[in-house]
Amino acid sequence: MEKMDNNVESILDMMTELLDSAWSIPLSGGKSAIEAERFHEMIQDIRLRLPEEIAKAREIVSDRRAILDDAKKEADMVIRVAEERAKKLIDHDEVVKQAQLRANEILSAAQLQVRELKKASGDYVDSILQQTEEQLTKSLGDVRAKRSAIKGIKQ
Repeated sequence: MEKMDNNVESILDMMTELLDSAWSIPLSGGKSAIEAERFHEMIQDIRLRLPEEIAKAREIVSDRRAILDDAKKEADMVIRVAEERAKKLIDHDEVVKQAQLRANEILSAAQLQVRELKKASGDYVDSILQQTEEQLTKSLGDVRAKRSAIKGIKQ
């Protein structure tokens, strides 16, 4: 078995294939015989890889934080630039009115852009985390089912 080239999902697929190809034991009530050593190796491989899968999920969360931090920094910079422009334009009476209107437009656009960036990055990261969570939940369910099936075979 190629231990380091397989992720948890492919190991679970191999375990399923091993169980599907197991020999039925006659008169045993549906029990089957499998290569126990090989199955134990696969379980050990899963145990070794679960921390990797969890680390990837943590990395995604970290990336999400970085994206949100970058969006906030960019928004703060846009707001700062807008405020500076507004202050510079407040020198003349007629220009003051136009500058205030323009500054408010820039500020509103910047705030809208910040909200959109935060929502888009939050939605993206949430989607990735949901997929990871679903994959991990499915993998854990598969492992539990396989363990249960193995326990049924032992008895």
